[in-house]
This record gives sequence, structure tokens and C-alpha cells, in this order.
Amino acid sequence: MDKQSDFAIESSVDFTAVERRLGVSRRTFLKFCTGVAASFGLGTKAAYAMAQAIANPGRPPVIWLHGQECTGPTESLLRSEQPSFEHLILDLISLDYHQTLDAGAGHRVEEIKREAMKKHHGKYLLVIEGAIPLAQNGIFCKIGGQTMMDATKEAAEGAAAIVAFGSCASWGGVQSASPNPTGATGAPQFLQGKTVVTIPGCPPNPANFLGTVLYFVTYGKLPPIDEKGRPKWAYSRLIHENCYRRPHFDAGRFATQFGDDGHRQGWCLYKLGCKGPETYNNCPSLEYNNVGGGVWPIGVGHPCFGCSEQGTGFNKPMFSLAEVKTHTPPNAFPNIADRQNPTSSTVVAAAAVAGVAVGALLGATAAAGKKLDGTQAEAGKPGDKGA
Repeated sequence: MDKQSDFAIESSVDFTAVERRLGVSRRTFLKFCTGVAASFGLGTKAAYAMAQAIANPGRPPVIWLHGQECTGPTESLLRSEQPSFEHLILDLISLDYHQTLDAGAGHRVEEIKREAMKKHHGKYLLVIEGAIPLAQNGIFCKIGGQTMMDATKEAAEGAAAIVAFGSCASWGGVQSASPNPTGATGAPQFLQGKTVVTIPGCPPNPANFLGTVLYFVTYGKLPPIDEKGRPKWAYSRLIHENCYRRPHFDAGRFATQFGDDGHRQGWCLYKLGCKGPETYNNCPSLEYNNVGGGVWPIGVGHPCFGCSEQGTGFNKPMFSLAEVKTHTPPNAFPNIADRQNPTSSTVVAAAAVAGVAVGALLGATAAAGKKLDGTQAEAGKPGDKGA
């Protein structure tokens, strides 16, 4: 899009109210929208469309349910600064029902929820946080005398779109780990036949939720998703591909114990059980808490445990090796101490073994050459049929 078109779109939007409402300059606001659009793989036109949607918001109503969980997704969202949570609920959406944040309590709150669902039938965004227990007809999770099963089914009936926020809502989370006595399951598995956008993580990054909501506010639909319902813009790449410890993995430099020299030097955590090679998320790019500086598990020296990946997080032992989706590193590298002391016995022995192997290869090559020369000499004798 040319600069003249950019100017025309920007001029058609009055950002004065936005600046006053959000407490930020127009430049900062547009920079934020451009960053969100870029993360979706969209251009400047989309950034201005998002800016216009926020400047003149329709504020879609939101019904937010809680099942089996620790409220981690909501807690992470409360600490968001891109935008802040108050701007989200006051400027982008109308949070009509949220079991943790509602000021009221009791049966009146449940009545308000049903009134809102009836009034905005077919228009509201349903957000599900937490797993849905199915065992014994769902008695393991009840709200206002209604099981989470029935509450989810009722709310999903009139929803314009459904978002499962967090690993528990996306695929069951820690509650669904074996032996799973409550029959905990995720929203997509329970709401068969309905499209559910999943934003897994424990907790999930609030930016992934905010970006998805902003896309919905702008275009009235949810962003492109993969086969597991995850927004492609956030979950299309392995953590391993974007991890800044990846060069150490490729070079065969691994920490083997917490606190060893490799661990202190920031080497790859693969051998400590890091699940980054089989987990799809954008943690290395966004990090957490909006502060940068490596604030995420691998950044602070702890292996990724695959919290956003079904079948990995909460199911695989923490220190078991990950299934590498790209390629598996060789396991014949000398250990850290040997790398620091090239004359150690292990390295010398390794070199000796390598020397024997090379010598054997050269000897076999020489023997094969002599045999070939002899064969050629025989073939070149007078009277030979091939002459």
C-alpha cells in the first residue's frame, strides 16, 4: 500500500478519543497496531483497520467461564500491558460475565449471564478457561448448581466464536493427566462439531489472547488456525527453532546438570529434558511480563516442559529427552570438562579411536586400489578377450 493511501486511512480516523481513553500518543498506539498486524503476517492496511476498530469499537460482549484450573490464564492477563487489562475490558470488549472478576455474587450474577446471552445471542465471544470434567455426569465442577458441562453447552449455543484460553481448556491440561479420575477434557473435545480456537500454555502468554481478540474485534471473525485450533500466527513454529540456545544444540554443547559449567554459560538444555524441540509456541519471541531480558523458562535456565503441547506437558517425565522434530544431535560429544581440557584421557582416547578408524579406512582403500590395479593389469595382457 502506498503512502498516500496510508495517509488517507489515518486521516479518516479520529484518534483524539483513543489518546485520551488509553493514555498513549497516536504514534505509540499505531506502533502497537502495526506490531500486532505484523505478527499476523498482515501489512499496513490491516494495522490501520485494527486502529480504526479500536477507535470506534463495537465492544463485542464476552461471556467467560471457569472450569477445572488454577486461574493462571486470568492472572497472566491481569498483568498484561499490551494493552493493559483495564483497556481490554473497557475499550475492546464488554466483559459481561467472568466468575472470578464479577463484583456481584450468587444467583443474581447467574441471571445476568443468561440475560446477556439472550440479549446478544449469536454475537458474543465465549471464553472458556479450565478443563471440563465429564466423569459421573460432570459433578466434579459446579457453578451456581450447574455443572461445567451444562454451563459450557448452554453458553456455546449462542456464541459467535469460542476461545479456549490455557492448556486446561485447550486439551485438558494437568487435570487430564493419567489416571484422570474426573474425566477432565478440553473444550474442543467436548464441543464436537464447533470451531474452538485454542490458546494453550500454562499460563498462556496474554499477548496471544489479546492479538486474537483484536483480530476478532477488527474483522468480526477469528484468525486462521491450525489443525489443533491454534492461531497460526502464534503457534506455527517450534520453540526450538527460535530459541537463542539453538546454536549450542547444533554445535553439540549441552548442560548436563543444573549449575554445571555449560548451564552457567547458557548452553542448550536438551539433555536436561527441554521439550522445546517438540513444542509449538512463540515464547522465545514474546517472552513474559512485558519486560524482556529473557523472562521465560529457558531464558532463566529451566528447560521448557512443553506446557502448551498435548501429550508433552504434564504427561512426559520432566527430564526425559524430547522428540526432536527437526534433527537429533549426535551423542558422541565429549563432556564439558573434556572440552575445557583437550589433553584429558577421554579426548585422547576418542582421538585414538578416531585414528584407528581413519587408519583402517585408508588401509582398506589402499588394498582396494592395489586389487583394482592388478585386475586392470590382467585385463590388459595380450590375447585377452577384452583387449
